[in-house]
Amino acid sequence: MKRASICLAGVWLSFLLIGFGADVTSSVWAGEGHRPGMSHAGTPMQHGTMEVGDGPAPPTVKVIVHKDPKAGWNLQVQTENFRFTPERASATHVPGEGHAHLFIDGKKVTRLYGEWYHIPTLAPGTHKITVTLNANSHEDLTIKGKPISATQEVRVPSR
Repeated sequence: MKRASICLAGVWLSFLLIGFGADVTSSVWAGEGHRPGMSHAGTPMQHGTMEVGDGPAPPTVKVIVHKDPKAGWNLQVQTENFRFTPERASATHVPGEGHAHLFIDGKKVTRLYGEWYHIPTLAPGTHKITVTLNANSHEDLTIKGKPISATQEVRVPSR
């Protein structure tokens, strides 16, 4: 276990030493299910959707990608009417709580259990950073069949 932790720390350190400049633009989207090309590759579970309705206070999400002064980007996930509850991951759904899923260019990267996440590096080019809100039980939270999600585009110049 200790050897794996040291190896993982070395990988993260090498990512932190790489940095690029970036221009960012943001857009919020809600598509039918996952957008074409958005996959859960590398994850063992396939999950469905959970309609939360558009009542007086539905959950919302906004993403902001900040260039890290040292290396990479700091992703900020702002939510309203939603609380991150990592202690209940994989448990029964409770309205207004859960976790998020991070996608980069349509590929699932990780679960998010809080407001901040560091993206160590991105290759030169334009990338779509997307966050979806998910129930404790992993379903994508939806309003009128559309996932509650937000996307920010990041442009990474060539070196």
